[in-house]
Amino acid sequence: MTKITIDPVTRVEGHGKITLIQDDDRKITQARLHIAEFRGFEKFIQGRPYWEVPVLVQRLCGICPVSHHLAAAKASDMLIGVEQLTPTAEKMRRLMHFGQLLQSHALHFFHLSSPDLLFGYDDEPRHRNIVGVIQDYPELAKQGVLMRKYGQRVIEKTAGKRIHGTGAIPGGINKNLSPAERDELSQDIEQMVEWGQSAVELCKKIFYEQREFFEQFATIDSNLLSLVQPNGALELYDGKLRARAADNQIIFDQQDNRNYLDLVNEHVESWSYMKFPFIKDLGWEQGWYRVGPLARINNCDAIDTPLAEQQRQEFIALTPGRPVPYTLAFHWARLIELLHCAEAIRELLPDPDLQGNDLLQSGELQPVGIGIIEAPRGTLFHHYEIDEQGLIQRANLIVSTTNNNQAMNESIRQVADQYLKGQELTEPLLNQLEVAVRAYDPCLSCATHALGQMPLEVELIDTHGELIDSRSKTAMHDC
Repeated sequence: MTKITIDPVTRVEGHGKITLIQDDDRKITQARLHIAEFRGFEKFIQGRPYWEVPVLVQRLCGICPVSHHLAAAKASDMLIGVEQLTPTAEKMRRLMHFGQLLQSHALHFFHLSSPDLLFGYDDEPRHRNIVGVIQDYPELAKQGVLMRKYGQRVIEKTAGKRIHGTGAIPGGINKNLSPAERDELSQDIEQMVEWGQSAVELCKKIFYEQREFFEQFATIDSNLLSLVQPNGALELYDGKLRARAADNQIIFDQQDNRNYLDLVNEHVESWSYMKFPFIKDLGWEQGWYRVGPLARINNCDAIDTPLAEQQRQEFIALTPGRPVPYTLAFHWARLIELLHCAEAIRELLPDPDLQGNDLLQSGELQPVGIGIIEAPRGTLFHHYEIDEQGLIQRANLIVSTTNNNQAMNESIRQVADQYLKGQELTEPLLNQLEVAVRAYDPCLSCATHALGQMPLEVELIDTHGELIDSRSKTAMHDC
């Protein structure tokens, strides 16, 4: 067997390593995305009071702390027996979440992925980055920066801080949106909607210009998992679980979040600290699935904002009667969601409930709390169990990237099997493997709480253990 290692994957949040295993005929028999660092959040929050968790778990990640903040807050609502928030609390949380998705999607597309889409995977590495985008597409780069900045401003006004805010608390929120804050955010929202629309059009243009490549590259059939509204529409903050098979058949629908352990399970491999979730009824071999923008846009029946819905209709027309399977279509779907979030913020800002003073609800302490939300990268599960004093006794977190674990491995294998030929490792090939991973926008920090930076080291070793070829490069800063 021949073993090829890519360590680490660059231009993602966190660090991982890829190993490819070939047989004697140079066919890729297995692809492994390793997460070699241990997380530990589920363990070290044990013994902490439940009301600290919405703030503590944000330290999982500096890119999507709001997602963990809100998932933990939703779980904490259940822990104190609150089933329905006040209108002000729910709308403030939703506004916070739309800001989070907007800034995260803008960061991923404009800063991390657009260099590959605009310049090609075989472009010079020193040019194939955000600096190259700034040089060649200055207006586009400026839009990306300002869109992310706007999303961060929404988070600041709703959560109190742009990173690691404290706005959501068990039973509700601790602040409303003042008229001055509303007016400030309203000044730029039309521009955000316009730029969101143009970003989708740009991604579509790139797709149609390179359609054959986009349809073949890293494409896999998979099950899909996401939250949806009762009418099947796209839902990002709350909703019920729906799973869809690759042939478009519904596996389950409108499942209560509290029953998620009856629906999904986690498989463990010795070579990674990241688990492999799967749909229980289908088993480990057939039950793995994808989450995130591609899954959500495929899985929903509609989007309740008009511009995004129009774009969704064109998107699903790519493959009538079945989900769009193209891994690179994650980018298109992601920008449809970005546009939806901009539209949703525009609709929410004039709502007078945002200036309401009824912020909290209370109830009786319960032993179990489960919060599920659609984070930028996909469905996010937070599950806590407490004792009579309100101290955390058990925690289970299934983060978005973990849900996509097996799908990423399958996409890597497909790319390697298609493009890895001969005995020479080339930089464009290595970047192609990373492009497949980057399409999922993985947050390896969330998945394992990885630390530090490592150089990229790749070795090609034959069946006798002899070194045939090797390459190395320095990891770029993730953000």
